[in-house]
Amino acid sequence: MTTPLPTFAPSAAFEDAPVRGLVEPETRRLDGVVREAYVPPFAPPVRHGSLAELPFENAAAVPDKVVLSRRMPDGRWVDVTAAEFAAQVLAVAKGMIAEGLMPGDRIAVMARTTYEWTLLDFAAWAAGLVTVPIYPTSSVFQARWILQDSGAVLLITETAAQAAALGPERDRMPDLRHIWVMEKGHVEQLAEVGTSIAEQEVDVRRGMLGPTMLATLIYTSGTTGRPKGCALTHGNFFAEVDNAIELLYPVFKGRSGEDPAILLFLPMSHVFGRMVAVCCVRARVRLGHAPSLKSEDLLPDLAAFRPTCLLTIPYMLEKVFNSARAKAEAGGRLSSFDRAASVAVRYGEALEARQTGTGQGPSRSLKTARAFYDPLVYRRIRAAMGGRVKFAICGGSPLGRRLAAFYAGAGIDIFEGYGLTETTAAATVTPPLKPRLGTVGWPLPGTRVRIAADGEVLISGEQVLHGYWDPQAGGVVPAAPDGWFPTGDIGHLDDEGYLTITGRKKELLITAGGKSVAPAPLENWLRSHPLISQCLVVGDQRPYVTALITLDPEGITHWRRMNGKHPVPPELLVDDEELRAVLQRAIEEANKLVSRPESIRRFAVLPCDFTEEAGHLTPSMKLRRGAIMRDFAREVERLYEK
Repeated sequence: MTTPLPTFAPSAAFEDAPVRGLVEPETRRLDGVVREAYVPPFAPPVRHGSLAELPFENAAAVPDKVVLSRRMPDGRWVDVTAAEFAAQVLAVAKGMIAEGLMPGDRIAVMARTTYEWTLLDFAAWAAGLVTVPIYPTSSVFQARWILQDSGAVLLITETAAQAAALGPERDRMPDLRHIWVMEKGHVEQLAEVGTSIAEQEVDVRRGMLGPTMLATLIYTSGTTGRPKGCALTHGNFFAEVDNAIELLYPVFKGRSGEDPAILLFLPMSHVFGRMVAVCCVRARVRLGHAPSLKSEDLLPDLAAFRPTCLLTIPYMLEKVFNSARAKAEAGGRLSSFDRAASVAVRYGEALEARQTGTGQGPSRSLKTARAFYDPLVYRRIRAAMGGRVKFAICGGSPLGRRLAAFYAGAGIDIFEGYGLTETTAAATVTPPLKPRLGTVGWPLPGTRVRIAADGEVLISGEQVLHGYWDPQAGGVVPAAPDGWFPTGDIGHLDDEGYLTITGRKKELLITAGGKSVAPAPLENWLRSHPLISQCLVVGDQRPYVTALITLDPEGITHWRRMNGKHPVPPELLVDDEELRAVLQRAIEEANKLVSRPESIRRFAVLPCDFTEEAGHLTPSMKLRRGAIMRDFAREVERLYEK
């Protein structure tokens, strides 16, 4: 059993803050090494009610406040007030009841990141239902498995093509009674159907819900096997979002006279996006949805919506940086850009040193240099993100110290976090005003982080799921009966309670010489190179470590143009001696992170990228190692030929 840990008084640095001040973790040591860290909750636990109440509470408190903006088919953004959103939620909830859906029924949503996703989420909760997200890129087999396993009675797809693809599988899904299609106007029709239902019926359904009741089943992306349904309750979400809002007050509460706004463009089918959407509704922060990650679609959305915070992953921040650098090189300003990047990194590191009490902060000359490069470089990067971005919440994989420092120096604070579907997203977060670049921060308030004897990260807190969905067992099977959820990730805590993730437990490679190798640090470093899209480190039961590398199309196009090379088929480019020399230098830089036995000795450049469509990536951009090793077995074997 874990004994309660004492809390700390707020730091003096936060005496003038509009919310609760910084609370440092309590740490525990074993044999001189920090093994556990805990931060007490910032928000009181919710003991009554559910997420279904949020739109109606907002409408009662601030009916005219703009809480969402809706992207129309012609690209315009239309503001939605709290009263309007609550009315839409009520209308759709009544339609669901009119269609015969009963409390506790599961309904699946298969769509990109759209306004309708959040509307359906809250309407389903208001009708006493449970939502089940399905990635819109899922195969027919994957979608059928989730629908079968969850026992969903209703599926809402974004497109008619998605619905048609599942048509031949209907006989295998006996519980599925309805399929609705957004692009056919079925959501609007649903609201019309519900006009005969009294509002009191929705009130009764809402009144039946409590924090311990199931809110959603989110299926893991399945990097190592068949996806499992994570059963998350209304209380799990409240524990997560309420503490996140209080901790990340610059994002969700803003400053005097500021209008905080968040544009979601990561999948709503992932817990990360869903959690932040609920945060926005809870904190009454204007929320927008962008369905496409293609630059030609996303950039106009950013310019029109003008968010103050972005929800992102390291891959996207790396691409923004590499794209800006490539444009500077094409315009003959590469040396100037690199100097600006160096200044930003040093400025960000100096800010960190001042905030953590290890330095004086940026010097006068560094401030002057940053001011000089701001209109030339940094402002242009911020402008590409809409012009008002001050913060980015980043998760999915480690960002890296240098890139985090660059963005901090460029005027965008990165709140890096770590978590899983099973922890309702973030279990640790970078604390405002006390970042530790290169780490994933402190435990989210109300969370305990423990490092097991084998290095595995264990999580305990009110946001940890109650269990996994198992229809054969009659419902939810506990996932952490002792109160500690084993994440499967390897990491360590430093003396102040900051967590660093070094890899996946199941992904540790053991070379033929018995050396344990964590592939993630090497892969993450190489993936940040402008010419590299993805990297898979190989070496399990092999005499040495090797790597499979895929090329970034935009980076390669720019490299060819700058080096006067004509376009050639990918299968010919992989053997280009000049290209391999550039990649070899990148490998040598990455090898500086590890010991000699852990370093990459040889590498192969693949003629194609790893994609979700080919089965090599999960929808959240994680590598499916087994599928890659199977499909590129011949290339791997060649790396070990004499």
